[in-house]
Amino acid sequence: MTHENDPARAGAAPEEANAAVVLTHGRGATARSILAIHQEFPREDVAYAAPQATNNTWYPNSFLAPVERNEPGRTDGLAAIDRLVEGIVDAGVSRERVLLVGFSQGACLTTEYAATHPGRYGGVAALSGGLIGETLGEYKENLDGTPVFLGCSDVDPHIPVERVHETRDIFESLGADVEERIYEGMGHGVNEDELDYLRERVADL
Repeated sequence: MTHENDPARAGAAPEEANAAVVLTHGRGATARSILAIHQEFPREDVAYAAPQATNNTWYPNSFLAPVERNEPGRTDGLAAIDRLVEGIVDAGVSRERVLLVGFSQGACLTTEYAATHPGRYGGVAALSGGLIGETLGEYKENLDGTPVFLGCSDVDPHIPVERVHETRDIFESLGADVEERIYEGMGHGVNEDELDYLRERVADL
């Protein structure tokens, strides 16, 4: 029996996979819609999984609102990612072979998850997103050299480029290996350069 909040999955079963990619969708999208991006970097030995937000939205307000105005959505979203990651790790895939990818609202949740759940991941890729909150508090986790990719437009209507820079600085302070790419005039979307990065990262897992 499937429920509307069940995650979408593709590729290998976690028990048989050598690596995994967790993809978190944006506002108004679905787990199935972002899961389709795995066709850009298919590998038979990789488990692909995407959590599904209730009513397709993780939290109600802008990610720049005070954190409490996006609760319990923010916390529930982090828990949904955590269930997938922990399930994959429990199935035998090491955290160092798990790539976390998010777009827009999902990118915000993905950065927040990585910044609050320490460890060495296979990578973190935030496409048009950044850390959540009106002001950014103290993050103390160690990411132990995790590759972090931050891609965003310089004129994204939802994501101020300043927040991308702040997110970069915090991840560097957490011991991540950060690559930030700001695209001129792109708007709110995913481009071929970002997909190329993901292809390389998945190939390296």
